[in-house]
Amino acid sequence: MIKKSLLTSGIILTVAFVGQVLAAWLLYNPQASALVINSGWILIMFSAIFGWLPIFTFRARGKIEGRSYINTTVLVDSGVYSIVRHPQYLAGILLNIALPLITFHWLVTVLGILAGVITYLGTFDEEKDNLDKFGEAYRVYQEKVPRLNFLLGLYRLVQRKATSSSGSGSG
Repeated sequence: MIKKSLLTSGIILTVAFVGQVLAAWLLYNPQASALVINSGWILIMFSAIFGWLPIFTFRARGKIEGRSYINTTVLVDSGVYSIVRHPQYLAGILLNIALPLITFHWLVTVLGILAGVITYLGTFDEEKDNLDKFGEAYRVYQEKVPRLNFLLGLYRLVQRKATSSSGSGSG
């Protein structure tokens, strides 16, 4: 049974996101700053990376149960999941930031803020579900990998790799 609050936030998120995409398409302003517009397109590329990589990572490492790639039976903490815990949520948020940069329109910005906040809040439900599913292993994972901050996640990944490589060379 789906909780009423989850259904409501899902409907609002869908309306806000679809509205944002349609508004961005209709209100595109090619006369705006090329730097700002190009920054938005770069964010869309990052959004695509964080949106698609989890599908392949889960299929390769998640020991999927059933047909959907999200039905993993093991905690996946490698690949894109070694950088952020919720890459597809991050992809949505990056898209919500990119579209206002590309259009430079207030309506796209307002819808993006609404969709981005709801997406961010959804990560808390995912955290609870993952803690229930994976227990202490997920709690340890939470300490190593940030929820959505991919810059911090990359930094921590580099630190972990440097620490493991310096500790593995015994003379």
